[in-house]
Amino acid sequence: MRESPGSGTAPVTRRLDGKVALLFGAGSSGPGWGNGKATAVTFARHGARVVCIDLTREAAEETAEIIRREDGAATAAACDATDSEAVAGLVAEVVAAHGRIDVLHNNVGYAQMGGPVELDEAAWHRAIDLNLTTCFLTCKHVLPQMLAQRSGAIVNISSVAAIRYTGYPYAAYYAAKAAVNNFTLGLALQYARDGIRANAIMPGLMNTPLIFQQISGQYADAAAMVAERDAACPMGRMGTAWDIANAALFLASDEAAYITGVALPVDGGLTGRIAS
Repeated sequence: MRESPGSGTAPVTRRLDGKVALLFGAGSSGPGWGNGKATAVTFARHGARVVCIDLTREAAEETAEIIRREDGAATAAACDATDSEAVAGLVAEVVAAHGRIDVLHNNVGYAQMGGPVELDEAAWHRAIDLNLTTCFLTCKHVLPQMLAQRSGAIVNISSVAAIRYTGYPYAAYYAAKAAVNNFTLGLALQYARDGIRANAIMPGLMNTPLIFQQISGQYADAAAMVAERDAACPMGRMGTAWDIANAALFLASDEAAYITGVALPVDGGLTGRIAS
């Protein structure tokens, strides 16, 4: 079901009732609805108590306040997800406050333009850290709690760039997102008998604030970017943050209890084409 961004109406079937969800990257990179922001609101509308985490508290608090205005349950926290000590401290605070962690959602990511020649080593490492190491560190510190409670759902945001050349020159992003997929598969199989599921979502060409910051420089102007990306999609339009949020909701919920190790394209059919 697709819920309108500002309706504030709780769905009849609340798929995450009573669950505690940690969402890293819950803020938006600009005005509008980014994937993490829409997912946090969707989780809350389905009954989850959402811990909205972002690099800045202001970004996290904006999302948490939207949830609270809809009478949902949310707290905000600032955390650098590339800092192991900071992540460990935050996870400990959440466990102390709520006693459990049912859903871990990793939405931190960054598309650094440049191939191997153009990228300097620092930019390469930063792209790997933001897209991949963040998943490793959050799992490292959340998994002990999930193992103790013998339950949990992990959703990592990857990209169709993990499996396809998308036309953009971002070598580090391709490498990092491919690694996210295989990291997720390894998690899924290692912990399958412990009641823990792990899945990835691969967004295709999405119309979110992020593309206006990280992608638009590859086009003549923003309008040209939107037109070309819309035209490249088999459905004739880019997806939205709510498409990602609804996929994440399903994978985080008990309705997906027998689904693990999947990298799910949410791309309007883009990766089904023989040629990109």
